[in-house]
Amino acid sequence: MGFGQKLVSAGERLGRLCVGIDPHAALLEKWGLGDNVAGLREFSRICVDAFAGHVALVKPQVAFFERFGSAGFVVLEETLAALRESGTLVVADAKRGDIGSTMEGYARAWLGAGSPLEADAVTLTPYLGVGSLDPAIALAEETGKGVFVMAANSNPEAEAFQTQAIDGVTIAQQMVDACTAYNRGETVGNVGVVVGATVAAPPALTELNAPVLMPGVGAQGATLDDVARIAGAQIHLVFPNVSRSVLASGPDVGELRKRATELAKP
Repeated sequence: MGFGQKLVSAGERLGRLCVGIDPHAALLEKWGLGDNVAGLREFSRICVDAFAGHVALVKPQVAFFERFGSAGFVVLEETLAALRESGTLVVADAKRGDIGSTMEGYARAWLGAGSPLEADAVTLTPYLGVGSLDPAIALAEETGKGVFVMAANSNPEAEAFQTQAIDGVTIAQQMVDACTAYNRGETVGNVGVVVGATVAAPPALTELNAPVLMPGVGAQGATLDDVARIAGAQIHLVFPNVSRSVLASGPDVGELRKRATELAKP
């Protein structure tokens, strides 16, 4: 079973929700933790305890670990390993994108079996062309992992650019259509996309046949009604991503888990 089908199955059991692990400085302070590696490790441990086995997908934001250098990456490795050991699907929000051997290097870092940074999926940036991501997509198919390709992001700068049309088709839709070509078949594919829940003119997802990660719910202003509007008949493939609206309930493990499971309910 590939990543796409695993994620849909997890959503059926636990509710369609992706919870972020975003240890930014203000949140570390709010939780009474230091803005240092020790605080980062404790924050991540609490999140693993709260979410592992209780939500369909967990998404560590790599930037908040990377800012601490090699020590931060050690904590990220520990966090990824603990989530995967618990059987919880995890997507590394690394937003990597390059060409040729460099893209292959990124792919092996995040999707390679046995890699210290091994995750079940990784986010990718396609603006060197979706075809430039082939090394990561090929490795994902080989290892039963997945990718989420940025297609329609919720920040104003992205939306202004991604809604530009070429030959009558928006850039965002062209990204979705290019990903769709990898997901031909009866089973759910592994080449998903990211579409913000705040996007006013979202791309059509009808033919994608792969998971959709949908940020913007909660603190960014979108609601689950927005998710349903964009998803349409593909709602079973769409996983809203929430971070701040769940993490604000911390650092108590029980409160974090309660908030996440409440949001995951149909």
